[in-house]
Amino acid sequence: MSWTLADIPDLTGKRALVTGVTSGIGEATALELARRGAEVILGARSRSKLDKTVADIVAAVPDARLQCVIIDVSELASVRRAAAQASTFGPLDLLVNNAGVMATPYARTGDGFELQMATNYFGPFALTGLLLPQLVASGNGRVVTVASHAHRMARSAPLDDPRVQGGRYSRWDSYAKSKLADLLFMYELDRRLREQELPVKVLAAHPGYASTHLVQTGVNAGGTKRHAEIMQGVFGLLGQSAGDGALPTLMAATADLPGSTYVGPGGRGQMRGLPKIVQTTKLARDRDAQRKLWELSENATGVRYP
Repeated sequence: MSWTLADIPDLTGKRALVTGVTSGIGEATALELARRGAEVILGARSRSKLDKTVADIVAAVPDARLQCVIIDVSELASVRRAAAQASTFGPLDLLVNNAGVMATPYARTGDGFELQMATNYFGPFALTGLLLPQLVASGNGRVVTVASHAHRMARSAPLDDPRVQGGRYSRWDSYAKSKLADLLFMYELDRRLREQELPVKVLAAHPGYASTHLVQTGVNAGGTKRHAEIMQGVFGLLGQSAGDGALPTLMAATADLPGSTYVGPGGRGQMRGLPKIVQTTKLARDRDAQRKLWELSENATGVRYP
């Protein structure tokens, strides 16, 4: 039986934090959580864009319960400030690590990390660790990380010094490795929480081929105007909507599923369609790589988990 929005339970009394909510999958996720009664903490970099998201959600759900935090997940100082603010809201039932970038030109953050690894992986790693006490306090916490089918492109785990660029930079290879890192993190954190008998489980989801601003920006990066026009047409024909792309995230966030579950579109090639449980690569399930990345991440971010 297929999972649909109708399967989302009543979330009244639940509190969720979603990052990257000013467009695409993040905004669609926040909207549906609010529609089902959850208090939603909206996280994004821009105050003006956050205000617009609030207005859009309230227009659709007049009694929506919303809070806002300014967070740039690519910068550890911003992550720490946002986590400190979010800690004042009380126990947290759900954290959706959605904010991300795709196939960006080479850049280093203020912490010395490559931009895609910083935004897609190190920031979410740090945020999750800082919010873990609140997730535990809820008594039934859940973490959902938005990964990507592109993790299959990664041929090795990102286990080198994250502040040193080894070899020539490839924007797509870096993106694939950052999303592989998300899945290595999912498995490792979920296992550690089970071993400590803490009431939090960790899942991941990928949206397939969703026609969002993130995807369009990534594919068009470095291309000509004509290339961008062609790709816009391709998106219109092949890409599913942001709302449909959010379905795997919403299923992972609300369905009765065990930890370490990965959800993606159920259609051909996992590109579109209603969500279902899907599989990661063998590399993502490599326990040695999971452990090594965990140790590297704690040292790189300075965030230590229990």
